[in-house]
Amino acid sequence: MSSEKQRPPSRIVIATRESRLALWQAEHVKARLEHCWPGCEVQLLGMTTRGDQILDRSLSKVGGKGLFVKELETALEDGRADIAVHSMKDVPAQMPEGFALIATLERETPFDAFVSNRYESLADMPPGAVVGTSSLRREAQLHAQHPYLGVQPLRGNLDTRLKKLDEGQYDAIILAAAGLRRLGLASRIRSILPPEDSLPAAGQGALGIEARADRPEVAAWLAPLVDPLTTACVAAERALTLALQGGCDVPIGAFCEPAADGRLAMRAFVATPDGSRVVRSEGSAFREDAAALGARLAQDLLAQGADAILASLRAQA
Repeated sequence: MSSEKQRPPSRIVIATRESRLALWQAEHVKARLEHCWPGCEVQLLGMTTRGDQILDRSLSKVGGKGLFVKELETALEDGRADIAVHSMKDVPAQMPEGFALIATLERETPFDAFVSNRYESLADMPPGAVVGTSSLRREAQLHAQHPYLGVQPLRGNLDTRLKKLDEGQYDAIILAAAGLRRLGLASRIRSILPPEDSLPAAGQGALGIEARADRPEVAAWLAPLVDPLTTACVAAERALTLALQGGCDVPIGAFCEPAADGRLAMRAFVATPDGSRVVRSEGSAFREDAAALGARLAQDLLAQGADAILASLRAQA
């Protein structure tokens, strides 16, 4: 690396979506960078993505999670921004050519939250009560464990989803607990769903930083923000998703966490959207073998029949 690239940054521009949660995340990274690099001017470039604009259809029917990142990547590509801040669960497992994930920050809680104005938990809900969710992963698990409940699609940013609940359109909704906590809305959580009931999405609760792959100096600027444990766990989860070629159009759960023996322990599943068939796998590995752990669990899922589930879903797409 040249001496020019080793110099502290004088200015960093962050591309971000303009939802309240996305702006919180970008402001969080901004504050961290200003602490690491005193005197550096950190600016936000707010943008509206196609994923924010299309609210009348589920993500699986309009192009998937990449709808939330494409415009931000264009800003990186043309030099308007240096980095983009993402919720890692929104980042496709296969990065586009020319781009790289250069930092994964310490994870907030990765679990799903049960939010309701009427009920304390899913178990308290009567037959026919309606649960809103934007995720096929959550939908499949709800159908498998609570087949007597109605499940309806729920789109929009976090505030919009809460408003729809408060208007009575749903009896309960399932959201990522991390977003509620980050926005000071933890009081809306009636219960946290343990991974046994709702296995999280790959990367859920973690923030990731994307940059152009041909800008190693930017990776150096972000190095102080990297959390090694979260990086390893998310790498395992994303390796599984990549091996399965999964996106939001496939009900896949993947959750990796540190085990008592110092290794990484991981659980994963693939299901049909109606929850009628669920295949599961689990395993452990040392941190340096995180990606291999995810790939190994993916192969086990495929061997158990996930290949047939995935083929059927893709044929319907």
